[in-house]
Amino acid sequence: MNDQTDAQLLHAYAEHRSESAFTALANRHVNFVYSAAVRMVCDAHLAQDVTQAAFVALAQNAGQLLERPVLSGWLHRTAQNIAAQTIRTEVRRRAREQEAAAMNEIFSNESDVAWKTIAPHLDDALGELSEPDRDALLLRYFERKSAREMAQTLNVSEEAAQKRVNRAVERLREFFTKRNINIGASGLVVLISANAVQAAPVGLAATIFSAATLAGTTFQTSTAIAATKTIAVTTMQKTLITTALVVVTGAGIYEASRSAKLQNQIQSLQQERASFTEQTKESQRAREDLANQLAAFQEENKSLRRNIAELPRLRGDVARLRKDSEDLARLKSQASENPMRASMESWLARVDQLKKRMQNSPDENIPELQFLTEDDWLSATRGDDLDTEENYRRAMSSLRGSAENKFGNMLQPALKKYLAANSNQWPTDLSQLQPYFKSPVDEAVLQRYKIFPAEELRNFHFDDNWIISQKAAIDEEYDSRMGLGSNGWGTSGGAWKPQTVALDSAIKILTPAMKDYKSANNGIEPSEPAQLLPYLKTPDEKAALQKVIQARNPKTD
Repeated sequence: MNDQTDAQLLHAYAEHRSESAFTALANRHVNFVYSAAVRMVCDAHLAQDVTQAAFVALAQNAGQLLERPVLSGWLHRTAQNIAAQTIRTEVRRRAREQEAAAMNEIFSNESDVAWKTIAPHLDDALGELSEPDRDALLLRYFERKSAREMAQTLNVSEEAAQKRVNRAVERLREFFTKRNINIGASGLVVLISANAVQAAPVGLAATIFSAATLAGTTFQTSTAIAATKTIAVTTMQKTLITTALVVVTGAGIYEASRSAKLQNQIQSLQQERASFTEQTKESQRAREDLANQLAAFQEENKSLRRNIAELPRLRGDVARLRKDSEDLARLKSQASENPMRASMESWLARVDQLKKRMQNSPDENIPELQFLTEDDWLSATRGDDLDTEENYRRAMSSLRGSAENKFGNMLQPALKKYLAANSNQWPTDLSQLQPYFKSPVDEAVLQRYKIFPAEELRNFHFDDNWIISQKAAIDEEYDSRMGLGSNGWGTSGGAWKPQTVALDSAIKILTPAMKDYKSANNGIEPSEPAQLLPYLKTPDEKAALQKVIQARNPKTD
């Protein structure tokens, strides 16, 4: 059964009470448990009792351990608990006094000073490790598993298993360093590999199986108590015999003195451990307080950054409002001094009327209006009175067009800077242009625009594969559409209407005239088709221009 895993052997014992399965488990782990017990109780005979008790517990709890991947971890913790209880009893003290010679024999090798230094603390150090780290360390250096076997047992990759082992060794080294035992990680590994697991006395595995059989036959409390009493009687008998031998040889006094010193050392170590535990708790509490303070500082820092980011926009709003107020005051002053005062007052009244219309019709508003000045509002109301719905729509469209043009004057240099900084690669989203504006632009403005493939906007003729334009019009009948390329931008009044095949053909015929116009006007496209008349060279171009004009204004003959 040596080729079966611990889990398979436990299943066989728990479900079928297989003696061979439990014997295989005992033979596989007895050296490991016995070695840990020897380090804990420093007594060979008591170590045998602790080992037997650990395997009795295994027999009693076999059904609860079926899903546990690393059995050695559970055995180590169980042996540690049993050893701690045993140390507190009078039997352990007397047995230690009488069997000191056996302990001295274990540590008689004077040349192995390093192992004798770390051995008394090794099991405490193992107990400080987390369960995953301890399991990995026990598999690697106590059960001598390969990296692949460790990975299969722990159900992780070989790299992850080795990382656990390395982390566990480093934490062991830190544990010893805090106790003024300085040893490197590699030296610690060598010592553990060479000394951590010793051969158990011959016949101990058979004794374990006998005791476990008593414990696991019926799982009744009376049977377990009987097995425990049997072990205790055996221990007492060995104790009495050993005591007699020590008295006869006259070595009892020396051994008692040696045991008392060791007991004092153990108590001192326990006190140091309790002090260290309290210091660790204090450090943990202090670290948690610092972490809470750091989180509060970080949140406050984020709030301050958000407020600082809002400052440029707020300053811009204040400056714009101040300028608008000054412009309005100047215009009113001019109106009071101008002989045509009545006409100016009527003009200002139209501005107020249009502003109220905008306030009452938020769906006709756009965020670019923040860029307008009082002069822009006056220009939008110059001429017609706002006495009809059509006049309102024209005035409001003019306002939106002025605001979009002002944004175009800001957007063009930002796009050029971005292209220069990114090897002429166009952005995929307009928010990427934000760092290239002279001052931050409201995100609501950028959300109104989109980067279109050039073939989708055939009214514009830029030497680019992409064009920036509004996503949609507020009033398709009156609003112009802005198109912006890398070297220029312009507007088109008919760009919101779908183009027919004939219109598309006419626009292609006008391409040479369009290029001539742009060359003569610093790359800016014409806002009206009629502006191309001076640049037409052939009758076909004139006919194509007429088609474009008719498509733009269907009522034109």
